[in-house]
Amino acid sequence: MSEPWLYPTILLCIYGFFCSHRPLEPFLIPFLMGPDKNLTETEVNVSGLLEVLKMLWSDFLECYSCSTLLAWSVWWALSTCGYLQVINYAQALWEKILPSSDFEIYNGYVETISTLLGAFAAFVVSFVKVSWAVWGELALCIFSVVIAVCVYLMDTVRNIWVCYTSYMLFRATYMLLITIATYQIAANLSMRRYALVFGINTFIALLLQTLLTVIVVDSVGLGLDIFLQFLIYASYFAVIAVIFLIAWLYKLYKRRGSEGQNELPSTETVPEA
Repeated sequence: MSEPWLYPTILLCIYGFFCSHRPLEPFLIPFLMGPDKNLTETEVNVSGLLEVLKMLWSDFLECYSCSTLLAWSVWWALSTCGYLQVINYAQALWEKILPSSDFEIYNGYVETISTLLGAFAAFVVSFVKVSWAVWGELALCIFSVVIAVCVYLMDTVRNIWVCYTSYMLFRATYMLLITIATYQIAANLSMRRYALVFGINTFIALLLQTLLTVIVVDSVGLGLDIFLQFLIYASYFAVIAVIFLIAWLYKLYKRRGSEGQNELPSTETVPEA
């Protein structure tokens, strides 16, 4: 039976985490005090809370009513959650596979190379000419499968060099996609709403990561060992891939249906002799 102080302590820790990081604050306060909302610091902090919430809700609905923005934002939040979990616990996985006390390890080199590969991938994507409005969901599906396979290989092969290679490919793929996602979200927004949307996406990603940590890692939840954790992370990215495959098929079905309705039978008028 768990100690009576355990759950209040967990709730206080979660509350302290969000109070300390406040992921929305760097985005939300400038947004509310910007030229569009034009609220003073006193109005933001003390009065007009109801009005502020109503304005935010109205802007929230208007922003996320765009299907393209919604799709890329959903991927942003879900994948960032999984990405943070993998990079936070990758070192623990490598330690299990190849203990640093017995062998020479290259974790620092791998982190450096993966960061450089991610930066290179983000640079190269600017030269790729793709109609993301048409192929966006399919691309998210395919690259999410690549990420899921990388995490799965890290978990099941249990060879340190396979882990290192998979990790570098994992990070490079994520950095490639997050660059595209950032551009696609920004392209479907007016500049005054950047803070709101990116703040909400980041907040949701951190909230999901906290929940995933409590459920999978923490002893209060399942408290799984590191290999089972990475199997769950691989399955998590596989689910993301399935979600966006369904979204792409649905969009394709709707497009075919609208094209069929727009094709009217042509009638030719035969001139009289």
